[in-house]
Amino acid sequence: MTTGDQRARKPRTVLELKIWQRNQSLAEFVKSAEEFARECGEPGTLSERHLKRLVSGQTTDGSPIGRPRPATARLLERIFRLSIDDLLAPPVTVSAGESDRPQLRVMLDAARRVDPAVLAVLHGQLDSLRRLDRQLGAVTAHDEVVAKIEQISLLQSHCLNSDIRTRLATLLAELGTLAGWQALDLGRVAESWRHYERAKGAALQSGNARFEVHTTAEQSFALLDVGETSAAVEVLAATEIRARHAVDRLLRSWLAAAHGEALAADGQRSASLRAFDRAGALLPSGSSDADGPYVALDPVHLERWRGHALARTGAPEAVDVLTSALNRLDPTFARAEAGLRVDLASAFFAQGEREKAKGHIAKARTLASSIGSARQLGRLKKLTHLL
Repeated sequence: MTTGDQRARKPRTVLELKIWQRNQSLAEFVKSAEEFARECGEPGTLSERHLKRLVSGQTTDGSPIGRPRPATARLLERIFRLSIDDLLAPPVTVSAGESDRPQLRVMLDAARRVDPAVLAVLHGQLDSLRRLDRQLGAVTAHDEVVAKIEQISLLQSHCLNSDIRTRLATLLAELGTLAGWQALDLGRVAESWRHYERAKGAALQSGNARFEVHTTAEQSFALLDVGETSAAVEVLAATEIRARHAVDRLLRSWLAAAHGEALAADGQRSASLRAFDRAGALLPSGSSDADGPYVALDPVHLERWRGHALARTGAPEAVDVLTSALNRLDPTFARAEAGLRVDLASAFFAQGEREKAKGHIAKARTLASSIGSARQLGRLKKLTHLL
């Protein structure tokens, strides 16, 4: 069902509402549920046909839908963190003929109470979600991020204070890029694209060029994941040019490195290395603008990123660069370590060091499985077929 179709009627069950909030079609949700079950060891299964019946809340003769099998119920309960009875219940809505004026007034009053202290709390929650994401993975934190986006979107859409509204838009841009990256890691590329589109819209409302270029640049990784490498190169080249006089050095360094990865994916090794040289020259030694978009970039992460590009282009120095980065990497960056080990395995394989490659593959698979990184597991599957 398209977004327009969704808006044309109300959700029939909480389950249907939750799927809409994830910006997924029923087919996309079934696929993501299968991935969740596989990654989390859940035996429950779900077909699109069965899901259609569940979200409708009733059988073909109009009687209430029965509970699904226990394994399927548990799978849905783990994904949404709600009981199956709550998921199959109708959402709380305004009754026919009843005025929705009180509901609007409640939301306007709630938005009026958003002040700098509340904004600080929301930013703190964003920081906590980032920490959960980097250490435990998107499989743990993604649903919370999506729920937070819906909460803040509701407040922002009812906020009449232009300054607060702008600051909420900034928060939405940051949450949207986090949700987009998480969806990408979970293997949901189409969902990732939609999160980035919403993040770009929020960044535009913020009126801050730094957030606009960052959300646009991050979306390019979705292009890379579907093989649109030349398009990603074009987008990132444009963002680098736009950012030249509009953003701080840290973000410019990040943009140059992102451009370097896209160039490597496109087979442009020399241009890729030049981009990473720019990134290194721009990387500040101290802290950068705290009011800008969040980017996890320091000398170690830049070295890891450069090593990824070297491994992708088959450069022999990739092993040394990646090994150095692995030895210095903060162990709380679980997804980064998984990706780094996949790169090391690829680099060792290119040098004919199959046993060393297998060692990193085993460690990367254990780590990627523990955090539910479908993206890294997919890379490992392709690499394993070569061994």
